[in-house]
Amino acid sequence: MYIRWIPNALTALNLVAGLSSMLILQAGRVGLSALFVVFGMIIDGLDGRVARWLRAESEFGRILDSLSDIVTFGVAPAMIMYRVELRHLGMVGDLVAILFPLCGALRLARFHTQRGPADTFIGLPITAAGGVEATLALTQSAFEPASIILSAATVLLSLLMVSSIPYPNFKRLSYPKSILVLVPLFALLIACILWFQIVGTDVLIFAVLGLYAAYGMVHAIRSSIVARKHGDGDMAHGTKK
Repeated sequence: MYIRWIPNALTALNLVAGLSSMLILQAGRVGLSALFVVFGMIIDGLDGRVARWLRAESEFGRILDSLSDIVTFGVAPAMIMYRVELRHLGMVGDLVAILFPLCGALRLARFHTQRGPADTFIGLPITAAGGVEATLALTQSAFEPASIILSAATVLLSLLMVSSIPYPNFKRLSYPKSILVLVPLFALLIACILWFQIVGTDVLIFAVLGLYAAYGMVHAIRSSIVARKHGDGDMAHGTKK
């Protein structure tokens, strides 16, 4: 009986990570605060798998998961970005900071009311958006003017969450067994990158999640171009008739 509460305990730990992130942020430790968001991402990737493995999926767990996600990947990353840059923009910065968790809440609500293919998310998942937002805030020194670029990026991430752009659900995709051979090599590559400090951990996480966010936009643009070409071709074919 008690084993069925293990997934919910993991989900609660995700919520604790988000709350801890905001508490640590009050002490000005932005990097550690962002690290707790990343830790929440890891936990969030485990609780669902554990629930399915233990056959302990429940409506209670799904609701708790959404409540945890809005804190850890909605409010906490927005507060990190606000502490780093958005607070310097006055009311505009306040509105941008509010927009991010608001769109995250709408994204989660739509997820629970609109069912699509199991291997696809509609809109950028809040987990990925929160990870990008939190780690992006740590790269402010790489942008100029940082306030404008990071606030625009926050708005873009917010809109991607409520968009209709499809994103792959890697939790549900099936992989050939042969790909398992590459996992140790990939892990070794990541370890070498971090060990020799080629890039920082925050930059690496941001790069991976940023590519995932960009993938959806590029895929949507390509699909739109292909659809337009087909539409023009059909119209030309109809004209000839």
